[in-house]
Amino acid sequence: MHYAILAYHEEAVVESWTKDEDAALMADLLEVNDRLVRQKRLGPAARLGPTGRAVTLRGKDAGMVIDGPFAETKEQLLGFYIVDCPAIEDAIAAARELRRANPTAVYEIRPILLYRPGAPLEPNETA
Repeated sequence: MHYAILAYHEEAVVESWTKDEDAALMADLLEVNDRLVRQKRLGPAARLGPTGRAVTLRGKDAGMVIDGPFAETKEQLLGFYIVDCPAIEDAIAAARELRRANPTAVYEIRPILLYRPGAPLEPNETA
């Protein structure tokens, strides 16, 4: 079964980290990432950009584009991991590994009902 591990954090806290602090955290998270890849349990993972550059599409027909995600939460969704685990307990264990690397983040584990990996994407740094 595939599970999404959604990573939440207070965006202002994340943006306050120095480049060295952020790089150290990312190194710790990449150790977990690499271990899950070696175990053939990790699919796509992404770190999302700031909510100030996000838009929301909502409404009828073609919808209306509105600035920002307008989440009614203290934390914002900052990224996600897709893991392939036989049971939710295994996905929780993977999220606990991520939490050990980033203990101030909040991780939501949710079953994925439809998973299509799509085409491999190359990073596009022009955005």
